[in-house]
This record gives sequence, structure tokens and C-alpha cells, in this order.
Amino acid sequence: MTGRQVRGRRRATTQRARVAVAVVGWLVVWQLAAAAVDQHVLLVGPWDVAVRLTELVPTSAFWAAVTRTLVSIAAGFVLAVVVGVALAAACAASRWADAVVAPVVVTVRATPVVSFIILVLVWTDASRLALVVAFLMALPVLHATVLEGIRARDVRLLEMARVFAVPWPRRVTAVDVPQVLPFLVAGCRTGVGLAWKAGIAAEVIGLPAGTIGEQLYQARLFLATADVLAWTVVVVVLAALTERVVVAALDRAGGRGGEPVRRRPSGLEAGGVA
Repeated sequence: MTGRQVRGRRRATTQRARVAVAVVGWLVVWQLAAAAVDQHVLLVGPWDVAVRLTELVPTSAFWAAVTRTLVSIAAGFVLAVVVGVALAAACAASRWADAVVAPVVVTVRATPVVSFIILVLVWTDASRLALVVAFLMALPVLHATVLEGIRARDVRLLEMARVFAVPWPRRVTAVDVPQVLPFLVAGCRTGVGLAWKAGIAAEVIGLPAGTIGEQLYQARLFLATADVLAWTVVVVVLAALTERVVVAALDRAGGRGGEPVRRRPSGLEAGGVA
């Protein structure tokens, strides 16, 4: 093991320790706040949420809701990645395509998520709601970051590939993909969070049967704050796991030709849910 690897492992261990200390600190603050409020309708502590989770997790209804929501939002996100990459490639290759696609992407980015939810409920049934809304919320971010990555490619490498008549498939895998992949990773990190926030919001409004959104709505009706926070913890964990799976898959794809993919900051990856 080289000195650089040892230092890298030490930094990673230190960072994990800092995160653990921060998490414990915020849990203590949460517990103290719940004790100060002393009204379970307004706020419950982390212990009450943990107890409620232990009651929910063994039930079949819990796993059915998690599965249905996860499949819908993941499908919408994957579709957004495919369409976003395809549109970015088309826009980079053709100014006409860019001129046609740009207004649509800007409109989707600026439209409140509630508007999309209402329109989808008018056009189709609630079962497809989370998929469509997750797709629409993640698409603009992925399109923008991938397009930025394509336009930021090293011109010298592209010229070298042209001079040496490198076949198109090999140029894509050896030159284009390694340079664009960090931008795609950055877009996926933001897009996953947007997809989950928008997808859950859509379920809470549309109330498709057997979903996490429906469970949150039912908890709100009965003023079951512990249930609301327990399901919120489940959503946060699922979103974090989804992000890790996506980034790990892209790291693996990028690492085949050399170093793993590193996150490249992008000014276009910001987004939100209105």
C-alpha cells in the first residue's frame, strides 16, 4: 500500500468520524427539542421514531409501499437519464436541435411541480403519477449537466482523434465518455434528490394506493407525527441508497478505462421543487 493510499484511507476514516459525530449531535438536539415541546402531536423524538420504524418494517404493507414507490421513482429517474443524455447529445450536435429543445427544458425547469401533478392527474390515473413527475423534475438537470460536459470536452483530444482517424465507437468510449461522465455523475446526484422529493409530493397529492405518499397522507390525517417522521426517514434512506447505487454504477463504468469517476462541480446542477 502506497503512502498516498494510506493518507487517502485516513482522510476517509476521519471524514466518516466527523459525519458520525455530527449525526449524533443533531439527534441529541432533536431529542432535546422534542422534550422541550413535550407535545407528541407537534414533535416526537428520535427514539419514538425508531420505535415506530421497528413496528412498521416487519409488516407486508410497509414493504409493498416501499417497493411500489421505489419502482415508480427509479423508473422515472432512469428514463430521465436516458432522455436527458440523448437530448444533450442531439443539442451538442445540432444548433437546430438545441434551439428546439432549449425552450422546452427551460419551461419544464420553471414550472411548479404542483402544476405537473394536476395535469398528470387530469390526463391519466394516479398510478403513473410519481414516475412522470420524477422524470420531469430530473430531466432538465441531467440535460443541462450532460450538455455542459459535452461542450467542455478537450478540443485537442478531439482533434487528435480526428487526425488519426479513430473509429467513432472507439472515440466515444476512449475520449468522449471519460470527459462527460463526471458531469453526468454531478447531474445524477442532484437529479436523484429532485426525483424523490417530487415523486413523494406527487404521491401525497394524488394518493395512488399502496405508496409511501399515501401512508404520509394517512399519518397527517390522524396527526400521527411519529408515522410522518418514520416514513420521512425511510424516504431519506431510499434516496441516499439510490444515489449511492447510481454513482457506484457510473464509477464502475468509468473505472473500466482507468481512474474512477470523480465528481466535477457544475453551475447547472442546482434545482428545486416548487
